Amino acid sequence: MTRARRWFAGSLAAAALLLAGLALLIHSKLPSDEELAADLGARFESASGIALRVGAAHWALMPSPVVVLEDLSTAQPRPITVRRIVVRPHLSALWTRKIAIDAIEIDGAVLPRTSVRAFRGRWQADDAAIVVAGAWTLAAIPVERVRLRDVVWIDRRDIALAYDADILFDPHWRPREAQLSRSGVTPPANLRVEREGEQDRWRTLIDVGGGTWNGHAALQELDKGRLRLTAQLEPKDVDVGALVRSFGRHSAVEGKLQGQTAVDTEGENVTEMIRTLHTRTRFNIAPANLTGFDLAKMVSTGSGRGGQTRLDTLAGTLDTQATEEGVILRYSGMKARSGALIASGSATVINRRLDGEAAVDIVDGVVGVPLKLGGTLDAPQVALTGAALTGAAVGTAVLPGVGTAIGARVGQELDKLLGNEEAKKKPR
Repeated sequence: MTRARRWFAGSLAAAALLLAGLALLIHSKLPSDEELAADLGARFESASGIALRVGAAHWALMPSPVVVLEDLSTAQPRPITVRRIVVRPHLSALWTRKIAIDAIEIDGAVLPRTSVRAFRGRWQADDAAIVVAGAWTLAAIPVERVRLRDVVWIDRRDIALAYDADILFDPHWRPREAQLSRSGVTPPANLRVEREGEQDRWRTLIDVGGGTWNGHAALQELDKGRLRLTAQLEPKDVDVGALVRSFGRHSAVEGKLQGQTAVDTEGENVTEMIRTLHTRTRFNIAPANLTGFDLAKMVSTGSGRGGQTRLDTLAGTLDTQATEEGVILRYSGMKARSGALIASGSATVINRRLDGEAAVDIVDGVVGVPLKLGGTLDAPQVALTGAALTGAAVGTAVLPGVGTAIGARVGQELDKLLGNEEAKKKPR
């Protein structure tokens, strides 16, 4: 068994523990609902080290086997809670000591990030940890279907986002079909994948921001059980503002995005692959609107807070890299045109903090007014550096008009030459 398959099995440990406990009790006697709830809580705590309270449990063998759990919560400072879990096992598999589940349905779960992280390394990654009673084995398809409804993920910034999902599995935990969507979002934000035959390739269809982000994804098995996921996607007519609002954020850019996206990640399991996910998008937005600062006012007065900037085009490359500290966004090769002004630059965003540099050409490709980018995505700050302000003042006195821009550029270059690092870092 590969590490990836062991991890998938481990992620279903609670359901398998439930089935093992139920089968063991059935072999000895018909359990009451209270006995089943107590047994499941004890087995969960023994396997994870974290106590689980099960508010109610019901089971039946006829007309078809089903186990229903209600009002579950973990004993944590900020508990993981689940309103209802329904497990539909194959009865014949229980008697032959095989884990074979027709469907697992989870409704109304709340998953705080810090509480979920507390389970890292607690589940053992072999079959013995999953099936604790006797010599149990996994069927060719241990779980045929997983349905999630109103499952809320609470991230590091305490933003709660609800999702629905429906996954059909092939052998070796390969999704045959899958759909993931944000609950109650307009326009819809949906991801669908469809497997291409028996290959480890999936047609990927994304509806978001009133546009599409479609393409193909592929999975490759590497040495020592590692997996690599790659994808090539093409965003078309995606409203950037609507896209960002679909995930509880605010965008400083408005407009419809076109481009090309490459996705690449690898790891021993799905969790590790999510934690190291990397994307690279070459994009173009035309027209675009920047909220939070006025570029023309910035060039003419040195301060452009508030207001907005209408751009004819905005293009560049966005790299995203998932890390333990959050997703890092790196913008490079940025080019923007607004009437006679042409701007270029780069920036990095970590936890919505903005840090970057830009230059605005007054004479196309000849004179660039240097700008420092700071603040946050919600409240961006754009300013001339101290040395650039001084140079601009001198340039205005010597040669009004374009001399301001030339002086600003000369001032910044002298500042760099003299090594005034502090002045370069702090916008004024």
